[in-house]
Amino acid sequence: MLNGAIDYWCNAFFPDREAAWRQAIDNQGLSLKVYRDGDEFCTPAEMVARMDEAGFATIVVVASARFADPTIDSFEHVAARAHEIASVTAAYPGRFAGLWSVDPTTGADGVAQAAEMVEQPWCVGLHNHTHSWDRPFDHPDFVPFYDLCARHDVPFVMQAGKSGGDFPHECGRPEGIDAPATDFPAVRFVLSHTGWPWTEETIERATRFDNVYLGTATWPLRRWSPELRAFATGAGRHKLMYGSGFPTTGHRQAARQFADPELIEGFTAADIERITMTNARAVFTRLP
Repeated sequence: MLNGAIDYWCNAFFPDREAAWRQAIDNQGLSLKVYRDGDEFCTPAEMVARMDEAGFATIVVVASARFADPTIDSFEHVAARAHEIASVTAAYPGRFAGLWSVDPTTGADGVAQAAEMVEQPWCVGLHNHTHSWDRPFDHPDFVPFYDLCARHDVPFVMQAGKSGGDFPHECGRPEGIDAPATDFPAVRFVLSHTGWPWTEETIERATRFDNVYLGTATWPLRRWSPELRAFATGAGRHKLMYGSGFPTTGHRQAARQFADPELIEGFTAADIERITMTNARAVFTRLP
């Protein structure tokens, strides 16, 4: 079992989201599984019990505004809402936190909304589902959101690499972080989803820039590449963070895999603690 683990990217796990996830995945013809025995969609109380069993202290849930007319495939269609995160964080102090997912097309109104959200006690950072908007990380529309992160000392999390869905992919290339990382040295940027298939390029950015980190959301330990594993125990030992990307992977699944002697070969107990807890706490400084 893990001990005090942090999941930096968990999608809405509430039972009423399961149908929406299945609908979106089926519509895009993906082979993703959204159900695993023991890691299914559940109530907050059930999730807390699962976290206790698996060794998770806190999970960070992504929330966004509801579109007036969201498409069935959009990430925003299945995301949590701000009021839901506020409710679960109040009911279970310290066990849940939230990321506010920004819409870069909304201009000043979106920045004002994001500013309101980072003032909320549940919000530990900003987020962008890159492929929903087809904008690289260095697009001018993101600049005011990065500036907001710098002023409030919160990180910005974005999906790097290709999306599993029917979305534009080039916007997720890790090279797009070069200018933001340089222009906003106080902002902690998290390139999520390992940056696949450009994982090596993502690792290079996380190695070169002090303020760029790498997250594993949706990628279970058994699928980590040799390069990613080497990064986790070498140059990136303070830069790699575990994320579930639920429902793509789950918390009991993570606990089992981090206890599997074959899968953790080459990892020390200190390595696992950094990957699953310490590094996330260094990035998400608002976590209790």
